[in-house]
Amino acid sequence: MKINAWAAQEQRGRLEPFSYDLSTPPAGNDCVIKVKACGICRSDIHMLDNDWQLSSYPLVPGHEVVGEVLEVGEAVSHLRPGDRVGVGWQRAACMACSRCLAGDENLCDQNEALIVKGRGGFADHLAVDARFAFKLPDGLQTRSAGPLLCGGITVYSALHHAGMTSGGRIGVIGVGGLGHLAVLFASRLGNRVTVFTTSADKAELAGQLGADEAIVVPRGAAPPAPRQKLDLLLNTVPYPLDWAAYLEHLQPDGTLCFVAAPAEPLSVSIFPLLVRRQRIMGSPIGGRAMIDRMLRAADRFGVAPLVETFPLAQVNEALQRVRDNRVRYRAVLEV
Repeated sequence: MKINAWAAQEQRGRLEPFSYDLSTPPAGNDCVIKVKACGICRSDIHMLDNDWQLSSYPLVPGHEVVGEVLEVGEAVSHLRPGDRVGVGWQRAACMACSRCLAGDENLCDQNEALIVKGRGGFADHLAVDARFAFKLPDGLQTRSAGPLLCGGITVYSALHHAGMTSGGRIGVIGVGGLGHLAVLFASRLGNRVTVFTTSADKAELAGQLGADEAIVVPRGAAPPAPRQKLDLLLNTVPYPLDWAAYLEHLQPDGTLCFVAAPAEPLSVSIFPLLVRRQRIMGSPIGGRAMIDRMLRAADRFGVAPLVETFPLAQVNEALQRVRDNRVRYRAVLEV
């Protein structure tokens, strides 16, 4: 079987048509998916640019894949041809360590990323381990479901592991590709949401998404003193802020959680954390059970990313719009 894709031949190179062969039909836990749509994530750009020193070329990006199962291996029982599925950042894990057995395959020391160890979804087909392909609820649209498999699970898992249930006070720093999804999940799961953003237009959008309060903080400034303190504060922006001032917005036992990583080391005083029993944590994507739970929650509560769609043939134009921060708020390629 020949797969037609778009690949970069070198670091920071333009994507060009690229084809490769699957020499054998799927066996064991493998499956082949006909791609219908694939989101563009900032991580795709980091991989194209080899920012993490993990890339090999030719590189086919794409890890927010939605498609239809064509074939499955003999060990696959949870999927069948014709099923609509999604595939995210992770493609494999050892499936035997304590973290895998606990349902945290994303924390496995042997976890593999889809576009680090293989070809991604900027293509007409994708071959992948079916254990990391997730049947999509009927209520999720093909054009917008892809970003849930990376951005959606990233914020959902972080909110969960940082302690969010319902009826709490949740803060979100940033209203971008991750932040707008965090606002949607937190508000529709029954929490009061406060957003911190640098622009009035994003503050207005946050209200439309379900935020109860939006605080405009000019870039480089500290947030104002809190009127009501928060149980949890989720940071979705990749640049340094006045973290001590943001910690003042947390209740005792509150958590500041990072899903975006500023380049500068974090520097805070330990004493305020100690006397308020606060914590700072980071969070990656979720394991398979958490992804399934997130998809069902998105379906039940109507959480859908805001997307702009592009034909696959316009992949370079779409990538440039993402690089220029001109997409509101996730870009999706339709195949």
